[in-house]
Amino acid sequence: MNINMNTDNQLAVSMPHVEASPLIIINISEEFSRFPGARYKKDGPHSGEEFREKLLKPRFKEALEQGRKLFVNLDGAEGYATSFLEEAFGGLAREYGVPRVLSQLELQCFDEPLLVDEIKKYIRDVARR
Repeated sequence: MNINMNTDNQLAVSMPHVEASPLIIINISEEFSRFPGARYKKDGPHSGEEFREKLLKPRFKEALEQGRKLFVNLDGAEGYATSFLEEAFGGLAREYGVPRVLSQLELQCFDEPLLVDEIKKYIRDVARR
């Protein structure tokens, strides 16, 4: 915030321009579950299908509409089943297309860095089917 005197000796206050974050963020362990489950809802709680439907797809759609990236933080969870990851991220690619998902999505996992490459592989595999 800047406070100045204008030409009429009146106090003028200007607020710095604050832009919205260029990212829309999902933190899986905080917003969904620290214990991600299996592929389908019928397989039990916190499934990849449930994550995609309730959190991933709506935020992805929001990011697309706003021309922003979707940032997914995978840290803090107690592990991910391959079926969870394939259903969530591969399922998103089946609906929106591989190029769009790869270009719109940013992934982070300091806990298990190879997980990012694994997810990208599941996304790319959709194009091969």
